[in-house]
Formats: sequence, structure tokens, C-alpha cells
Amino acid sequence: MKAFAVKLIALSSVTMLLAACILPTQPPSNAATTPTVTILETPTTTATLVITATPEISATAGVSATGVATSTSPATETVPAATPVITATSAANKPVVPPDDTASARLKVPAGFAVRIYAKGLNEPRLMTIGPDGILYVAERGADAVVRLADANGDGLADANQTIATGLDGVHNLEWHDNWLYVSEGGKIERLQDTNNDGKFETRELVTDNIPPPVHHTSRTLHFGPDGKLYVTTGSSSNNDPETDPRRAAMLRFNADGSIPSDNPFANDANEQRRPIWAEGLRNSVDFLFLADGRIWADHQGSDDLGNDVPPEQVVVQVEKGKHYGWPYCYTPTLGPVPAGTKEVHDERVPFDDEVSSCDQTASALFTDLAHSAPIGVAQYKQTAFPAEYQGNVFEAYHGSWNSSVARDCKVQRIVVQNGNPVSSETFLTGFRDNDQQQCGSAWGRPAGVTVGPQGELFVSDDQNGNVYRIVYVGG
Repeated sequence: MKAFAVKLIALSSVTMLLAACILPTQPPSNAATTPTVTILETPTTTATLVITATPEISATAGVSATGVATSTSPATETVPAATPVITATSAANKPVVPPDDTASARLKVPAGFAVRIYAKGLNEPRLMTIGPDGILYVAERGADAVVRLADANGDGLADANQTIATGLDGVHNLEWHDNWLYVSEGGKIERLQDTNNDGKFETRELVTDNIPPPVHHTSRTLHFGPDGKLYVTTGSSSNNDPETDPRRAAMLRFNADGSIPSDNPFANDANEQRRPIWAEGLRNSVDFLFLADGRIWADHQGSDDLGNDVPPEQVVVQVEKGKHYGWPYCYTPTLGPVPAGTKEVHDERVPFDDEVSSCDQTASALFTDLAHSAPIGVAQYKQTAFPAEYQGNVFEAYHGSWNSSVARDCKVQRIVVQNGNPVSSETFLTGFRDNDQQQCGSAWGRPAGVTVGPQGELFVSDDQNGNVYRIVYVGG
């Protein structure tokens, strides 16, 4: 009995102590309010967690995985910070930012943004896409593979480089459509599926090989339009020689099964190679996107060997059915936003012929930038995590120069869009070169693809050093 009494007294003491910790200092109120959480980063890597609430009592205190308080007790508690540092300042749940790394040490983004390496060790990662599972998928061109980069624990870092498909010759980009993963390779489009849910996409079907084999410009890029059709861009086989295969230096259009849509502009052409063509005269449109109203915006790398400043790089071209965009005969001469009605000028190295007899027959770009910028990946920002002024803007990865005597930067450029038109541009991500004179071919890194993630972050692939970067907005 004495032992039992001692235990009972001890238990009562603990109970009273617990009550003293959690009971309010003011009388309880019938009204309940939502608790708020503030996590403050300090120079000693200690995070201070402040939880405030109404006097409604709860014996459980904590923070959920999303940073929302699960306690309603009026407590203030200091908790040692774990890595990564959570930059949330309220239940609004701002993004996780991992510790500083080699990217944050040298790369530059605007004030309020943070950049970190999300994944590394990839072999020439090019374009990317977000899957129906909300996870980033990357075309690993140097490995002829597709890689899945999940972040299951939400620490802002990819858990592993999970290869889900191999043997994809020169795979350059990928996109999901009707539960299939479509991939663009050197001379064909295939679609993949994981039919037994083992993480490997073992089911593979040929969609079309009605695409010229890769020569000179080897990338092939696909996207599905709002009309459900499959659009594919193919690069030219030379710097400035007219093509013998009209499917080169063009945008092609197919049904999802690889057949030719009946409403293609040349669907009934006597030359079967012209039947898949949607638009032509695009020397190397490495990527493109669809706007909400259905318009197509593509980039377009111009001809070399005309000097350091000619032709301006066509970073936004509005691609329309049946039109010719000049290459190799003509180019847009204006730098920056191109006024309506601007006519292209003749590249006098290339004589006119039956295909193009005058630059009056060709369409100009909407927006240009410095020659030899070499635009690759493009993405429009439609999320809300970045400030409002970024809404509808286009991010474009500039691969930078390798053969210009005036070096062009390798960077991610922000194209400002107003009233549905590109009006200006500014650097968003830079710092890949050691100095302004360095060519991007020998730089520390070289951006290739850009993709907006489901939480509003921006992913950037780097095909020179094998990284994928994650850029988030943390506030000014």
C-alpha cells in the first residue's frame, strides 16, 4: 500500500506540473482562433518555433509536415533547427530551402529568390516535365534515359536519380498524354508506360518515325496542343543550306497515334514528306509552348557566320499554320520587341528559289535578343508562388555562345509579357561563367531546360555539369 501511495503521489505531481505548463493564464474563452506558426532562421542555425492560440486546451503540441500548427495551447518553444532550414514565416507555408551549396555560392537570382542544386550526377539532362504524380521527369540525353526525381520527404532535394527507361536514342524531351509518357528521340517518337507499377516503364510503342534522322541539329522536341495533336520540332541539317527534306527545320503535327491530321496545311501534298508540316523556316526551334488562348510560342536559333550581332536571336516566334519563318533565306532584323509589320531581311549568302522568292513571304519574330544567345528550353509561369509581376511571364534558358568573338552569357532570361505580348526581358539566373569573356562552352555550367513545378518552383537543368536546380521565392 505504501508503494502504491508513493506512485499515486508522484503521478499527481506530474499531472499538476503538466497542467501548469499548458493551462492558460487567462480564463478560457468559448471562441477558438487558428494558431499561427513563425519559424525564424538565426545565424546559429537555430529555428525558433512560436505557437500562439486561444486558451482552448490541448495536450498535443507540434507542427504538421506542411508547417501548420497542430497545437492550440499558448506555448512558446525553441526547437533545434534541422536541415534543410524551413523558411516559413506563417501557416502560409513558404518553400523549404536546403543549406547553401556550390550553386548558391556562385549563381545569382533576383532579391527574394533562392537557388539550390535539386539533383546532380546526371548525364546531359535536357528538357523536363512534371508527371501526373507531381514529380519531375528529366530527359537524360547523355545516357539515352529518362530519370524520375522525387522529393518524398519534402526537403527540397531529390531523393535519388531513379532511371525509369533506357535505350532511348538521343532522348531530348518528354511529355505525358492520356497516361502515356511520350518521348522524343533522334528520328522517332515513342510512348512508354509502367503497366505493372514496378517503377520501370517497360511497355514501349512507336508513335511515329516520320521524322528525319538527326544531322547537325539533333534535338527533337514534342508537346501536345490544346487540340490534342502532337507537335514536334526538328532542327536543320546545316548552318544555312536549304533543306532537301522539308521535314527538317520545321514544326510537324501529328495525331496522338502518329497519323497525319486531315487539317494539316499540306495534308494532301503530292510530296508525302510535306504532309506532317505545320510551319517551316525554323532553323532550330529547340522548345515551344502553348498559351492559354492556343497560340504557339517557339524559340528559334538563327544562322551563324554573319558576325557577332547578326541575326538577332529569335527568342519568341508565334508559330502559325502554314507559315514560313525565313530560314535560311531571311531573318528578323530588330532587337527586342518587334513592331507589328516588321519585314525580314535577306541573308544574301542564300539565293531565293522556288521555296521562297522574297522576304515578303516570310513571318518575323515577336521578340529577339542578342545573336548567339542560343535559346533552348522555355516555360510560362502560371503559378502563384512567385510575385504577381511574374504571372504569365516566360522563362527561357540561354545556352550561350561558343563561337562568337563577343561572348554571350549562359543564363535563364525572363521575358516580360503584357497584354499577351512580349515587351521586355531581364536576366533571372546567371553566374555560370567565371568572367564576362568566358565562352559558355567552357563555363562551370550551362542551362538547358526550364520547367515550373507544382508548388510554383522553377526547375532548371544544366547539361554541362549534370545538375538540376530548384529556384523558389522566399520573400524580399
